[in-house]
Amino acid sequence: MTSIDLNADLGEGFGHWTLTDDERLLSVVTSANVACGFHAGDAPTMRRVCELAAARGVRIGAQVSYRDLAGFGRRAMDVPPAELTAEVAYQIGALEVFARAAGARVAYVKPHGALYNRVVRDEEQARAVVDGVVLAGPTLPVLGLPGSRLLEHAAKAGLPAVEEAFADRAYTDQGTLVARGQEGALVTDPRTVLERSVDLARSGEVVALSGRRIRMRARSLCLHGDTPGAVDLARRVRAALEASGVRVEAFA
Repeated sequence: MTSIDLNADLGEGFGHWTLTDDERLLSVVTSANVACGFHAGDAPTMRRVCELAAARGVRIGAQVSYRDLAGFGRRAMDVPPAELTAEVAYQIGALEVFARAAGARVAYVKPHGALYNRVVRDEEQARAVVDGVVLAGPTLPVLGLPGSRLLEHAAKAGLPAVEEAFADRAYTDQGTLVARGQEGALVTDPRTVLERSVDLARSGEVVALSGRRIRMRARSLCLHGDTPGAVDLARRVRAALEASGVRVEAFA
């Protein structure tokens, strides 16, 4: 039977401000990308999400980012490699404290926002992120875009390189994500998201923004938790996958 993991970005709050419905999304997803304080998230939020995830058997992933709270980690930044390596390890280590306290462990690492997009092509930044992962946990899987420099360097370092796809983001013909500022970058029609989710899981293909079908093999499917109706859509995606014969289970 075909299987796929469902991951979502969670813990994206700070102080009294919250963005994601963590508790309800954790009843749907199998892996939680937890913000580690650099683009969102603070110590109480990280602890709470880890406790909720551990209680539900959801895998805890460190979502590492550039240090950019004001820009939600989506602004382009130039960080020296040694500094980025240290900051990646720092974020993983912070989350690991709360994961262990909840009776779990950090199970994988995924970059966020501008860093995620940067390490698709940037050799130096990709290597720095991987070096940070190795520093924090030399066997941690790395989740990223298929064909990215990030996954290439992760594999070279002996880390499990896990490919993911997005049902609600548009792709270029080259298999990269269409920039958020470009028209059509976000797929907002729920029916289309459901169809794309099943297609990605069963055929390993997706329709690019141009209308061309492209290969997009992935072991994990990302569901954005910061969009309106995210919980309902996530439930519908999981139901559609299971109805089509796809087993939903964590990759880590």
